[in-house]
Order: sequence, then C-alpha cells, then structure tokens
Amino acid sequence: MTRPSRAEAPDHFFVPDSLVHSRLTAEHAVYDATVPAGDPWIYQVEKGQILRIVDVEGNQAADTLFYNAYDYEERYSAQDTIREQGNIYLTTGTRLMSNQVRPLLTIVADTCGRHDTLGGACATESNRVRYALDKSHMHACRQSFVKAVLGWGNGFSKRDITHNINFFMNVPVTPEGVLTFEDGVSDAGKYVELRAEMDVIAVISNCPQLNNPCNAYNPTPIRVLIWDPTS
Repeated sequence: MTRPSRAEAPDHFFVPDSLVHSRLTAEHAVYDATVPAGDPWIYQVEKGQILRIVDVEGNQAADTLFYNAYDYEERYSAQDTIREQGNIYLTTGTRLMSNQVRPLLTIVADTCGRHDTLGGACATESNRVRYALDKSHMHACRQSFVKAVLGWGNGFSKRDITHNINFFMNVPVTPEGVLTFEDGVSDAGKYVELRAEMDVIAVISNCPQLNNPCNAYNPTPIRVLIWDPTS
C-alpha cells in the first residue's frame, strides 16, 4: 500500500495551527527506547517530564492509556477530554483529562496533526466480529494492555483497562456520525510530545492490527523518549 504523504492528504485531516515542532534533542533525553511492532510498553512519567512518542516508519498506530500513578481509578477519559476542548481530535494544546476532570498531560508538540480517541483498541473479540471468525487467534491491543498492567503489578489489573487514545491513527467521522478506519496521515519520524501534569503511568500497545489500514497493514516500531523539565 502506498502511504499518503502530507501533501497528498486532504486538508480536513489537519488543524492548521496544531503543527508544532519541539526544541528537545534526543541526546538530552533521560529515557530512550524502541518498542517493536505488536509489543506493549509501560512506564511512570513524573510531573513536568516530557514524553515523546515517535512514529518511526510512518502510519503506525500507538494505542495509549494514562493513569494517575498513585490511584489507578483516576485514568484518561475520552469523554471529558472531548467535552472540555470541544473537539473530537487530539493535537497541540489538548489537555488529556482524567475521569475526575483533572489534566493528566498536555500535548505540547505535534508534527502529525491530529490523533484519534474514538476508535478504541482492537481485541480478539472485535477482530472476530468485524473481520472473520478465523481472525480470533490474531494478537490484539487488548492483550498487550493486559500483559503490560499485569507485569507492572502494584495492584494494577485488567479491570483497570479503559478507553484509549490512538496516536497517529486516522479515524474520520462522517457527517452522518459514522466512524471509519482510513489510511494513516502520519509519515516516518512524525511525533507527539506530552507534558505530564501529574505523575502518570503511561501504557502503550504498539498496535499489531493487520485487518484494517491503521498500520498500513504492516505494523512497525515506535520510539519513546522522556526528558526532565530542565532539559
């Protein structure tokens, strides 16, 4: 599949003033890791730190959850985030709100243009319903989330898994209110940066989906970097 470039993508995919580049450089990061295609990642990000998620090769969805590091019952809320900003897409300036209507993180830089928080995470059950009965065996983001939180421990369990963000994923909403999963609008090296407004646990499933174009039918790695506030 040909991956659409920004020049080829329709204008309505982007919010013109949302594209903001960061001044931070990788050599000053206090954490730098590559997450292989299909793998989970979990880490505690301290208040004031900057988290960058990089779409290394382009068109790779990064399904992401955020939690208060000391109270997992306070977690990212798509409903509160959408209501507070009056926009269904996430980009520079978006405050990611918790279910207690407190900001968990703020998007401070974004070179992609917009991100989804409506499409949810793939699961073996949804793969079977949406695509075919014989897709049940395929790995899915729900499994990666479960693996990550159970490995973290400290009282974290699969019952804490909730609605997620899909960074770099293109899920347009039609005028009739229908969600559609379309070719991605991110290119290689595009990134999103978030400033933690409290200590948070970040959980990522580097999406393994092969049945729709969210990963261009070819899951690839992402890169995760963290900077201290003084960087």
